[in-house]
Amino acid sequence: MWRTIFVALACVLPNFCLAQRIAFSFDDGFDIGKEPEAKELNSALVRSLSQQGVKAVFYASGRRVDSADGLELAKEWAKHGHVLASHSYDHRNFNSSAVTLEAFIRDAEKNEALLSGLPGWEKRYRFPYLKEGNTPEKRDGMRTWLTQRHYQSGAVTIDTSDWYYDKRMREWMEKNPCRPPTAFREPYIDHLLERASAYSALAKEVLGRDVDHVILLHTNRINALYISDVITRFRAAGWQTIDPETAYQDPVYLRAPDVLPAGESLIWSLAKQAGKEGLRYPAEDGAYEAAKLDGHGL
Repeated sequence: MWRTIFVALACVLPNFCLAQRIAFSFDDGFDIGKEPEAKELNSALVRSLSQQGVKAVFYASGRRVDSADGLELAKEWAKHGHVLASHSYDHRNFNSSAVTLEAFIRDAEKNEALLSGLPGWEKRYRFPYLKEGNTPEKRDGMRTWLTQRHYQSGAVTIDTSDWYYDKRMREWMEKNPCRPPTAFREPYIDHLLERASAYSALAKEVLGRDVDHVILLHTNRINALYISDVITRFRAAGWQTIDPETAYQDPVYLRAPDVLPAGESLIWSLAKQAGKEGLRYPAEDGAYEAAKLDGHGL
């Protein structure tokens, strides 16, 4: 009897049971001025998430949604129960020497002014490119500003190159306009599962436990087409999908790694802080994935 009670109690505690837990997040927003099918792709993405019973967080970059039609696309996420958060306005690389702390803060304030009145708004901030500052002054100055403005963590633990798979798929579609891009589905899902497994293993190595993960994806065509398949495969591989609010309750998201340049996956940064050797930089990039797609003839 005691064993049964122990197992029952253990399974209500985070990370105690074997199931890995993951929340989905999406960056940027479809640019209705540049993407003729923005409305259709946005609807397909949020509809697939709803059909799978997944609640996500959408980190919107203001310049992509700063129009009447663009803001309607952002509102559609809230209508389906998703959280809306900030991904800066101009999507500039904070590690660039050309981007000052003062300019970066003004940019964040501009995005907050644009988005804060929309339904679903929550004060979370995600750095563009996951770059959090190339000097102590920039890194710590932005962290202070976020704390003073009561922003919560927008970190990710699982970084991916979904943007690169999307880029390659769109290039292929331009050359093959009459053929469906289904050949990209399995390599893409394999990539996401492989990176999830790698970051999960790194968390266990560095922290001595797994965490409630947040995966970084983007609002793009490949996710509009295949996010339902992605979720199905993750669940089949033993991952439990949770909402971002639950994931961000993991105390790991309170950590502020003392590394420079700052950023990348939170797990990557904690590994760097701990002196882990062999970490690639940047942590994720299309250069790491090119040969795989070349090998598939894509």
